[in-house]
Amino acid sequence: MTTFDQPSKIKNLFICCLCPSRVLRLWTCRRPRTRRNLLVGTACVIYLGFLVSQVGNVLPQHKGGHQKISSRSLQDAAQTPFLGIPLDGTLSPPNFQEPQLGSNGTLLPPNVVYITLRSKRSKPANIRGTVKPKRRKKNATPLSYVQHFPKATFTGLEEAFAQQPGRAVRATGTMGAAVALEARKYQLDEHRHKGMAVGERGHRRPGTISGAVKAQPQPEESNIRIYSESSPSWMSKNDILSMRMLADSPIESIQEVPSHNAVLVVFTGGPGTTGTACDQGRCGIVKRPLDMSEVFAFHLDRILGLNRTLPSVSRRSEFFQGGQACPVILWDSSLSPTDNSTHSSVRLTWGRYQQLLKQKCWQNGKVPKAEWGCTEIHHHEWSKMALFDFLLQIYNRLDRNCCGFKPLKEDSCVQQGLKLKCNDQDAVDLTHIVQRRHDQRHLAFIDNKGFFDRNEDNLDFRILQGINEFPESAVSVLRSQRLREKLLQSLFLDKIYWESQGGRKGIEKLIDVIERRSKILLTYINAHGAKVLPMNE
Repeated sequence: MTTFDQPSKIKNLFICCLCPSRVLRLWTCRRPRTRRNLLVGTACVIYLGFLVSQVGNVLPQHKGGHQKISSRSLQDAAQTPFLGIPLDGTLSPPNFQEPQLGSNGTLLPPNVVYITLRSKRSKPANIRGTVKPKRRKKNATPLSYVQHFPKATFTGLEEAFAQQPGRAVRATGTMGAAVALEARKYQLDEHRHKGMAVGERGHRRPGTISGAVKAQPQPEESNIRIYSESSPSWMSKNDILSMRMLADSPIESIQEVPSHNAVLVVFTGGPGTTGTACDQGRCGIVKRPLDMSEVFAFHLDRILGLNRTLPSVSRRSEFFQGGQACPVILWDSSLSPTDNSTHSSVRLTWGRYQQLLKQKCWQNGKVPKAEWGCTEIHHHEWSKMALFDFLLQIYNRLDRNCCGFKPLKEDSCVQQGLKLKCNDQDAVDLTHIVQRRHDQRHLAFIDNKGFFDRNEDNLDFRILQGINEFPESAVSVLRSQRLREKLLQSLFLDKIYWESQGGRKGIEKLIDVIERRSKILLTYINAHGAKVLPMNE
């Protein structure tokens, strides 16, 4: 039992503390009771009685107080409604003037909601030509879907593929990952009528094609971002036009040719059949999201001054890959026909390729002798291709069987069992060696899927075997320490690709890989005494 559980002792304690010494003597001892002492004693008794009554009202509540309080608080908590934050973002202000009462009439603590605002992230360093001007936001118009797309639009495309056998295979390799053709056709048909409904009540951007609204509404802002007065110097006017067409043009039709495993997209742009549309440069090849490195390869090719790849962009559409970002490569009808085995316009083995490097065919304008066995391809083209393939570690052209490095299980040479065929390397065929019909001297780089996950100690140096000369335009860029800056400026143009790689942070990681490989390549050039020559003939 504690001191607070004995009321008599507490009363004596209060008496001893509050009364003066003279009153205490009157209280404890017998003294002659005079009138003065009687008045003082009476006042003290009345005051002490008041204090004792107040203390007696408080002390009985202390016993079993823990149980009473806990049970009472539980009852109040059960009866008090939970005040949550609504999901629609609206929050009514609390009523500070009316206090909230519990079930027993006691005051409840106010329900306070604390909202923490996230600080704005720090902006990265501005790149020249990448500062976006302020524009007024416009609400997107909801789209509706209606009916099927006529099959007559796809006529004539089989003949276009038949004229260039193997072209579809080398340009895509996307069938396993592409959506079923019938589903894409159905979505495309619905999207076409959706665009017609939008066109009736919306405004079109000036300068667009009249038939573009039939498929989809023209985007208010292009996915190719150019905020400076001019595009980067390494991009030609045709490159920018092709990129805008691939990224922004509405889709007229989607054609899949099962015999060639190809997916072809025809963009709106004028009258004519599918075959004539591709001849006019209004077709593109859609690849898998795993082949997104082809977009990076296109920008790297232009920065290095090689100009051998086809324009490529990233694009999202509900017609393929469930809306994921996919690379779209320009269909070039000027490429020479290829065979189905090596996907090349000229068939070469590794042994014959090494002999051509020694003969230096067509260099300095000299006509090669017939016994040399030269092709129409200029000697400098092999140097450009080797440098380009080494930076991106593209092995499917010059090292199809992965004999120059340790491949992963995901590599095609391992899946096809080609890794075991490295004994007779001179008989191995080169693949994807393609020329143009009107220009047999130069190569066109296709299927440029690069690999950024390969370590520096596992690079494929077999790609550089036999190469003793390198293009000056490319080597000068690697030595100028401006490769990163140019890649950032160039890749920023493609909005979808920039976002799909995680913004600048993701792009920087890819550039880190290319910069490390470029240093290794420059060391290789110096160590082997390779020549750096102008190759812009």
